[in-house]
Amino acid sequence: MEVLHGTRVHDPYRWLEDGDSPEVAGWSAAQNGRTRAVLDALPSRPGLHERLLSLLQVGMVGAPAVAADRVFTLEREGDQDQAVLVVRSAVDAAAPARVVVDPHGMAADHAASIDWFVPSPDGCLVAYGVSEGGSEHGTLRVVEVDTGTLLTDTIPHIRHPSLAWMPDSSAFAYSRLPDPSTVAGGEEGYWETVWWHRLGDDPASDELLLGDLERTALPAATISLDGRWLVFHVTYMPTRTDVILLDRESGRRTVLVEGEEATTWCQVVGDRAYVTTNLGAPRGRVVVADLERPQAEHWTTIVPESSAVIDGAVVAGSRLLVASAEHAVSRLHHYALDGGDGREVALPELGSIGGFDADPLAERAFLTFTSFARPPGLWRWTLDGGDTVEPWTRFPSPVDADAFAVEQTFYSSSDGTDVPMFLVRAAATDVGRDTPTLLTAYGGFAITNTPGYSAATVAFCEAGGVWAVAGIRGGGEYGEDWHRAGMLARKQQCFDDFYAAADWLVDEGRTSRGRLCIRGGSNGGLLVGAAVTQRPGLCRAALCAVPLLDMLRYHRFLIGALWIPEYGDPDDPGQFAALEAYSPYQHVVDGTQYPATLITTAESDSRVDPLHARKFAARLQAATATPDERPVLVRIETRAGHGVGKPAWKQADEGADVWAFVFWQLGMDVPGAGRTVELV
Repeated sequence: MEVLHGTRVHDPYRWLEDGDSPEVAGWSAAQNGRTRAVLDALPSRPGLHERLLSLLQVGMVGAPAVAADRVFTLEREGDQDQAVLVVRSAVDAAAPARVVVDPHGMAADHAASIDWFVPSPDGCLVAYGVSEGGSEHGTLRVVEVDTGTLLTDTIPHIRHPSLAWMPDSSAFAYSRLPDPSTVAGGEEGYWETVWWHRLGDDPASDELLLGDLERTALPAATISLDGRWLVFHVTYMPTRTDVILLDRESGRRTVLVEGEEATTWCQVVGDRAYVTTNLGAPRGRVVVADLERPQAEHWTTIVPESSAVIDGAVVAGSRLLVASAEHAVSRLHHYALDGGDGREVALPELGSIGGFDADPLAERAFLTFTSFARPPGLWRWTLDGGDTVEPWTRFPSPVDADAFAVEQTFYSSSDGTDVPMFLVRAAATDVGRDTPTLLTAYGGFAITNTPGYSAATVAFCEAGGVWAVAGIRGGGEYGEDWHRAGMLARKQQCFDDFYAAADWLVDEGRTSRGRLCIRGGSNGGLLVGAAVTQRPGLCRAALCAVPLLDMLRYHRFLIGALWIPEYGDPDDPGQFAALEAYSPYQHVVDGTQYPATLITTAESDSRVDPLHARKFAARLQAATATPDERPVLVRIETRAGHGVGKPAWKQADEGADVWAFVFWQLGMDVPGAGRTVELV
């Protein structure tokens, strides 16, 4: 027991914070043993494992990067456990794809993954990073695309860097973390800075371009096509980006935006900067700036704010492509470079653009597109092809996307605000009070819950369930205003929106409390933790993944301090009060009938410390009134992190555990084997 800002705080499981202690290791082993004993006995697990593995082995493509007449992607198909780096022709659909980097031989358990990659402008080199065990910390390397030869350039202490190549591919600007041996406590999560590296040079002699930043700053860099202009984007979570323009010829630095709570991104083409920003426009706009007077007061809006939220814009030759989302459903438009002649590009169906990139010298762009039952594939847009996109990858799939029905509805929250919700089911499923339903949401960091393929979604719906995705406040579904309505002292509104979704599903006769499961991960894990403790009768079961749950101490571990602008500072008395009012760990009450709860975490998580899962699980197990009928289990994975880089076999193992638990609690049968079709 301690007193913080005049409030008595009960923390009986603080000893579980030390992941290196033998006592914690023993506790974790015992918990995993108990969890295995329960889950391995469930009859649905083997069938679910088989089905999930087949659904995970479908071909999937990550966000593209266009370089000259080549397009690069991370792709995984068949029995591959990890995505491999692939290069394709950007002009010839029939040309064969080729693997550039394959991480499978880098770790015996296939737990090494490619975290990021950036091709050189001519497409002849690729800088990339690989990490192991989901840590997301790795080393920058450079490979020759045509030969597969690794250059001697290796730079350590890299975690999802920004990297910008010179036009002649001779050098690049990049961001990196400090050597942890030089940082007090060996902490490797903060103080990113931007450096200049020439190929072949010793990284120890690299030039510092941008330093002296705040501890939680996340810098990124881009370079103009002629190599003259270097643009620094310095992000402070959750939604502030400062933009600085460096003229490499004169050395002059000019601030475009600084100190504004707005997200801004700048692409320099020719003598103009094309800027995507929500400064003065919560749902976003696109502006142009003269490089001699690039400050915000001189901007000219070319794509104004509308009802859709702008996600990004790229120059493609004489056209500007703008991706946006209307009620969380992706849309794509192209315009003349002055904003005129706007035309919409038809997308395959209700779904999401997962990432897009363009050749700034040609009217050609690539995007990934996905929906709930359609795995992400690569598509190409060209001006000559008209206002549509053409498939650039075709993978066989065990999923018939046409066998699923997707609808979007709106429900009223606690304050009368309409909130969007996707409802996914097998087309043959009749919905009623006995329908098993999975409700999920995120509600934080301006992240929009958009349609996306998931093996779990397909398996759950095949078994007769309904998958519900609520676009609650705190996310970016309706721009920055929607985000701010659910952050800091207004965080409770996120939870209330979520409860209103569950209540609507029950009140409308679409499910019942005993057939409802809630699910969330990371910030969504906090959401589930709040639901379990604030509304224990909301549902029968809860899935809480890699969660934040002790909001009075979250800022003390790993990169938690980055999130203070989103959640608030527990060291500030006023903000502490708001956090203490909902922090799930502190609000567990002895003798309560809590939902059956499965908490999943991973030892190598470099974002959310697994201590949250350990402490909450221990407290909930001690408090629940029905431990046999509605057990509280914790699953602690080794050689895994926050979810990034987890091999397919690990995903299938975890998924079989998670969904066998849900099927057990909701009384569901195992889905059929399905059939194989080709997606187009």
